[in-house]
Amino acid sequence: MTKPSLPELLHAAVTAVGGTERPGQVAMAEAVEEAIDGGSHLLVQAGTGTGKSLGYLVPALAHGERVVVATATLALQRQLVERDLPRTVDALHPLLRRRPEFAMLKGRSNYLCLHRLHEGVPQDQEDGLFDQFEAAAPTSRLGQDLLRMRDWADETETGDRDDLTPGVSDRAWAQVSVSSRECLGASKCAYGAECFAESARERAKLAEVVVTNHALLAIDAIEGAPVLPQHEVLIVDEAHELVSRVTGVATGELTPGQVNRAVRRAAKLVNEKAADQLQTAAEGFERLMELALPGRLEEIPEDLGYALMALRDACRTVISAIGTTRDKSVQDEDAVRKQALASVESVHDVAERITNGSEWDVVWYERHEPRGGSAYRPSGASLRVAPMSVSGLLREKLFTERSVVLTSATLKLGGDFNGVGASLGLAPEGTEGDDVPQWKGVDVGSPFDYRKQGILYVAKHLARPARDGDRGDMLDELTELIQAAGGRTLGLFSSMRAAQLAAEELRSRIPEYPILLQGEETLGELIKNFAADPRTCLFGTLSLWQGVDVPGPSCQLVVMDKIPFPRPDDPLMSARQKAVEEAGGNGFMAVAATHAALLMAQGAGRLVRASGDRGVVAVLDQRLATARYGSYLKASLPDFWFTTDRNQVRKSLAAIDAKARQTEGTEQAEGAEQAEGD
Repeated sequence: MTKPSLPELLHAAVTAVGGTERPGQVAMAEAVEEAIDGGSHLLVQAGTGTGKSLGYLVPALAHGERVVVATATLALQRQLVERDLPRTVDALHPLLRRRPEFAMLKGRSNYLCLHRLHEGVPQDQEDGLFDQFEAAAPTSRLGQDLLRMRDWADETETGDRDDLTPGVSDRAWAQVSVSSRECLGASKCAYGAECFAESARERAKLAEVVVTNHALLAIDAIEGAPVLPQHEVLIVDEAHELVSRVTGVATGELTPGQVNRAVRRAAKLVNEKAADQLQTAAEGFERLMELALPGRLEEIPEDLGYALMALRDACRTVISAIGTTRDKSVQDEDAVRKQALASVESVHDVAERITNGSEWDVVWYERHEPRGGSAYRPSGASLRVAPMSVSGLLREKLFTERSVVLTSATLKLGGDFNGVGASLGLAPEGTEGDDVPQWKGVDVGSPFDYRKQGILYVAKHLARPARDGDRGDMLDELTELIQAAGGRTLGLFSSMRAAQLAAEELRSRIPEYPILLQGEETLGELIKNFAADPRTCLFGTLSLWQGVDVPGPSCQLVVMDKIPFPRPDDPLMSARQKAVEEAGGNGFMAVAATHAALLMAQGAGRLVRASGDRGVVAVLDQRLATARYGSYLKASLPDFWFTTDRNQVRKSLAAIDAKARQTEGTEQAEGAEQAEGD
């Protein structure tokens, strides 16, 4: 029997999901097939509306080898597992003569732990943890959440936190989940045979397609023990997020609270001398942290070095001694020991990493303000360590043993793929060499006509923004734009402080247009309310630049208050910039401008989400039109019609608003007629 062709398979899959084939999707599928068949690597930029999920799933399923698909967001993981994969597998089954299995796999702490649920959290009274079903009052929010999770445990097939609706707080989930370090192991746990995390791993071992997240992919790459099954093809969707997610996993942190928790948990399990040694080291570290000022530590101060060595050595002593329990009255001794070991090992590893020092690591102090009284991010200081770059790690761990496809709507910055390629550890496209991973960059375009659907407006007349300076002229401009647009505005701000100030000011200036502000409600609720009322505006910062998908008349003006360069005092970004400069490169362009270009491309992508969308992306920062790097940033954005004419933009917004109102009026009239007819 002849093997079905890729066009046949793609046509069947697209028909099954009720879509239409697009040239970009066909070009993407062909490029993915070529990369997989040739064992090479591909960076493919596919604009919103291309249908990129099928563009990579169809050739991957046709190839017949195990594929791992890693995504950044829960929304896309759900879409793949609940919609795209089931329909695609059903559609391809008659042509392939087989039905590929697929499964979702996440980190252990994402799954409910039956041991924790039934036996309770190991006693740690000073830390505010308790046996949840005896001590938690059912009338409290925490108590209600815990009782609800006990009922849910009897119903759920996955134990996956994301399948629990409505969700629960981090504090509640911590009572019923464990990290991989805290886990007793299936063979030692009374509930091992029923374990949700183990079941997910077993399903993944048998599946041809495993859907996971960037964080688990990073853990698999960084840690010695593999957590993902062996695979021949890796597909990274939302690939613009990969470097920051891998950096996050490779970042270590020490706080006084974390160290004191380790002291308390180990106290009952070791001899008095070992416990005292750790207590003394913890007190020394805490005293130093009380005086810590935020910023990078290019060299470790002598007093901090001594404190970290004392902490490291005390942790080693405790880890060695923790095998013999001092207090035989400790219930569920294995779980208590595992939890204590996890805490102490975590402190030891970060203290040792900073003490050993590495030219590839950046160390800094950070101060935190209390966030809503959360016990998970109290006020105070933390000591952090992160890799200067993850490019070498990614080159070695991702690109050596498998074919890798990376895709996103924003991979081509400043006109080519080399900037993103370099951050992933890839040499410029076309570089020859035995140890150089070979890759190709392909831009399959977008189904949207950006020049007809959108305008890029730069407010060239505004004063150049100064850091944390008063921007009264920007607020005047923003007010007039929102009035011309009739609301319908997504405000993307470079800081939370800027978003709060703008919301406060505009609520008093134009009360007829409701202003929603990130942080005042859950993100999901804010986006839902924003989409429901076209006169509403939504203001916020980082997660809104990338996480809003609102097609139609509710989002016809996207405003960026200024170019989102990293803060000059950001320890990691400034260290990376300095390293590039010391190597003879342009640190500003390689780090700051690339960071800004990626965010701006993502932000501008919020405007046109469907073929009927029309609107304006307004950048209230003259530098996009006047600075030398402005052309690089503009080349990273969709190809909108460009102008600096403020009057023209107001007229265009007013016309778009009038057309939207007319459409809304027609729909309301038709709805009323339908109601009367019913």
